[in-house]
Amino acid sequence: MDNKMGRRDFLGTVALAGAVVATTRSPFISPAAAASEAGGEITSKSATELAAAIRSRSLSSKAIVEAHLERIAKVNPKLNAIVQLTADSARKEADESDAALARGEIKGPLHGVPITIKDTLETNGVICTGGTKGRANFVPKADATAVARLRAAGGIILGKTNVPELAGAIETDNLVYGRTNNPYDLGRTPGGSSGGEAAIISACGSPLGLGTDAGGSIRIPAHFCGLAAIKPTSGRVPRTGQFPMPLGARNAVFHVSLIARKVEDLALALPVIAGPDFRDHSIVGMPLMDPKGVTLSGLKLAYFEDDGMATPTKEISAAVRDSAKAFMDAGVKVDENRPPDAGKAGTVYFDMSRGDGGAGTRAFLKSIGSDPISPLFEQALTHSVAPAMANTTDALAAFVRWDLFSNSMLRFMENYDAILSAVAPFPALPHGTSFDEENRKGFGYAQAYNLTGWPTATVRVGTSPEGLPLGVQVAARPWREDVALALVQHLERTFGGWKMPAAI
Repeated sequence: MDNKMGRRDFLGTVALAGAVVATTRSPFISPAAAASEAGGEITSKSATELAAAIRSRSLSSKAIVEAHLERIAKVNPKLNAIVQLTADSARKEADESDAALARGEIKGPLHGVPITIKDTLETNGVICTGGTKGRANFVPKADATAVARLRAAGGIILGKTNVPELAGAIETDNLVYGRTNNPYDLGRTPGGSSGGEAAIISACGSPLGLGTDAGGSIRIPAHFCGLAAIKPTSGRVPRTGQFPMPLGARNAVFHVSLIARKVEDLALALPVIAGPDFRDHSIVGMPLMDPKGVTLSGLKLAYFEDDGMATPTKEISAAVRDSAKAFMDAGVKVDENRPPDAGKAGTVYFDMSRGDGGAGTRAFLKSIGSDPISPLFEQALTHSVAPAMANTTDALAAFVRWDLFSNSMLRFMENYDAILSAVAPFPALPHGTSFDEENRKGFGYAQAYNLTGWPTATVRVGTSPEGLPLGVQVAARPWREDVALALVQHLERTFGGWKMPAAI
């Protein structure tokens, strides 16, 4: 069974996937066409393109799934991105998708398309660890709401992807599965906490992934790995089935999110996962508008290069300026103007997170058998949530500062439709350096929009001197994911977006 697959069995299955693909040919296309579409040509396609190819019967779901399993076999030993491979069920579901299509039945917009799921989102019958030892063998009995919705739309899960323990870092490493590497440079992190998703999608092992973002966790990996991603408005997508389940006031900073190589795939999948599930009380049934309906000319956008806390590299500053110019050329009214409190974001975020200094988290981990905790998460607790607040008054004051920050940002946004900035002031970091003091200061660029809850999209616009991807982010007004997606799609068309990594 897929859910009982051990580490050695998993690697063995991955190694066998290529041999299976070599003997599999789509019944929908001729041998010559199959040869031309095989391998990399299939796996480099977007989810939107794959869905269209399945519906037109130019490719079968089975051929697409097999090609991705072959690609995983090639790249995952270097990346350690997929940590639970669901090959058997993926093949079975692909066959069922092809049979349904032959009967004229289409489940939804993702019919027959392979996807991957972050290992903090529960998957029925497949181990979900959350990156912590106490759940190394935990098998959920139900899907997270967003997972269930992707399945119902026809998505086929290839596997679960690696995370830091409790999704608590912008690197991806834990004591259950180990460290995940960046496909552009194996000596660097793909980011976190959705680092496994970013690594495998950038390396063409999956076209589309479901992740989360509580402090840059989808956008930083997208930036580090040259991808497109969206963190929807807080209250847009149910968090039901997320582990650990965010509760209390901090629930607002957690966003179930999407990551892909192409912006069009974010627009395809977001309507699938959005909307109330009558389990997560914080979800609002606000209309979700189509980015195709957005006219760029006449939009008002502010941009800033430096948040006043962490100075970006000159290449990232140039990427932001070049992006601003691309918007101006499209008729967007652009101002260089930084929100007055932008530089406070990191401090406000970490103060709001401190509370008991991590004592409750440590007690929880011990109660489920996660003892010891990973060295990376130990750093997270030390640098992010410690020391504890001295008293309840101080803790409440931290939440007041969060409100004041959000109000200040909203007043600024009254004059704009969107804000352009860096995702982080640096490209992908070397392993083990994310909690260095200077690097920690750079988290605020992303954390600002977890505090406000605004929809924020990310896309690649350049390359560092080391050959690493450089991304930018665009935050829009609440509930205007369509504006954020339309703007980053313009940047994708202007600068080319994702490029194949060289390291794998």
